[in-house]
Amino acid sequence: MKKLLCAIAFALTLGACASPTPADYAAEKPVLDLQRYFNGDITAHGIFTDRSGKVVRRFTVLMKCQWTGDEGVLDEAFTYSDGKTDRRIWKLKKLPGGKYTGTAGDVVGVAQGQASGNAFQWAYTLKLPVDDKVYEVQFDDWMYLIDERVMLNKAVMSKFGIRLGEVTLSFQKN
Repeated sequence: MKKLLCAIAFALTLGACASPTPADYAAEKPVLDLQRYFNGDITAHGIFTDRSGKVVRRFTVLMKCQWTGDEGVLDEAFTYSDGKTDRRIWKLKKLPGGKYTGTAGDVVGVAQGQASGNAFQWAYTLKLPVDDKVYEVQFDDWMYLIDERVMLNKAVMSKFGIRLGEVTLSFQKN
């Protein structure tokens, strides 16, 4: 039994070391320039899947994006398949070395991001309302530029390190 537990612990340690980093995508093209891509109008279509992979929510996001120097505003209007709507306004700041920070009304603290090659990793804590409660959940958000108009986004949502589900989005510049 002790050998089995050691083997499991070793496998988990190796798996943790194998997580991708933005630097893994440094040579990938086309290069993602957030200021250029998130400028103007963008439409996104997405799904939220629970831990089992079941789609539990579908949505569309209409985004109006603009930058002034190194500061950007992403105004997101969400419409869900059940007819509910929501809005999030991100305020982004570009920093040296491909780094970005961001804030929004439902984000706890400051989001941290790193762009490299065609990829962007974004990590933040979101206040998520569920029924009559609000939960703080962590997002590990990855975006991949496919071409000048299309970007794919995959975000893992977790709480206390436990994976709760995933958000998958397809962005299209209008």
